[in-house]
Amino acid sequence: MNARVTVIATMKAKPGKEAEVKQALMGLCKPTRAEKGCLNYDLHQSPDAATQFMFHENWASKSDLEAHWQSAHLQAWRKLAVDLLAEPTVVTLWGEIAG
Repeated sequence: MNARVTVIATMKAKPGKEAEVKQALMGLCKPTRAEKGCLNYDLHQSPDAATQFMFHENWASKSDLEAHWQSAHLQAWRKLAVDLLAEPTVVTLWGEIAG
């Protein structure tokens, strides 16, 4: 079964690069939200640490998420991230527990 998957992806901008990171990440939202299986793709920035960003994502299936990982816009972001991020992106996958 290919069940819905939730993703939490966190990034830390290099000091002084916060605005560039924010702009680049905001640019991922529209094309990602148009992808097959994207249920939500929401960008957040920490109110306490301006260098910290997080995506909260929900995908209809793991295969839809894997297709997203191969998308041209995400590949382009990965190239930019090398110069903009202080450390590698941390991605965790989650499955909802029905209550």
